[in-house]
Amino acid sequence: MEKLGDALTVAGHKVINLGYPSREHAIETLAAIAIEPALAACDNSTEISFVTHSLGGILVRQYLAHKEIANLKYVVMLGPPNQGSEVVDKLRDIPGFYMLNGDAGMQLGTDQLSVPKRLGPANFDVGIIAGNQSINWILSTLIPGNDDGKVSIARTKLEGMNDHIELATAHPFMMKNDEAISQVIYYLSNGHFDRNAH
Repeated sequence: MEKLGDALTVAGHKVINLGYPSREHAIETLAAIAIEPALAACDNSTEISFVTHSLGGILVRQYLAHKEIANLKYVVMLGPPNQGSEVVDKLRDIPGFYMLNGDAGMQLGTDQLSVPKRLGPANFDVGIIAGNQSINWILSTLIPGNDDGKVSIARTKLEGMNDHIELATAHPFMMKNDEAISQVIYYLSNGHFDRNAH
C-alpha cells in the first residue's frame, strides 16, 4: 500500500499504514488487531477515512458492525470480497490452502460460513473499486462473470454502498494502479468517484 499511501500524503492526507498478520487469526480477531492501533495513531478531533484492499475491507466492516467511529467520513475499498469468493469455496479443501490463507481466508467463501455475507449492508459511506482484469486465468475459471483474478465484480458490491466503479486492473495490483489511486483521492475529496476520468 506504500505507493497509494505516498500519493495520499502528497494530496494532503495524514496516512497511517499499518500491517497486520492476515494468516494468523480469524476475521473477528484481526479486525481489532488491524484497526485499533491505526485509530489510536489518529487525531480524534479530525475526520477519519479508511482505504482498504481485499480482506482489509472486510475487517473494516467487521469492526463497524460492533463499534462506532464517531468521526468516520469515508471508506474506499479496492477489490473487497463483500459477498465472498468462489475461489475459497472451490479450493478450501486443497492441501496448502489453509497454510497460505489462514483462518481469515477460510472465512471468505460464499456459503453459510462466509463472514462477509453475515455482516449485512453498509451503515457507513463506502465507495468500491472493482478490477476487471486477471493475471490468474486458473482462478478466473472458478469465478462466474468478470473478475479481478480473486473476486468477481458482482461480489465486490455491497448493499448500502454509495458508489461502485470498475477499472482495468487485477486484484494484486490495484493499490498500485495509477487510475485507482486517482479515484481513491477523488472519492476522499468528493464522496463519489470521477465518472469523467474514463
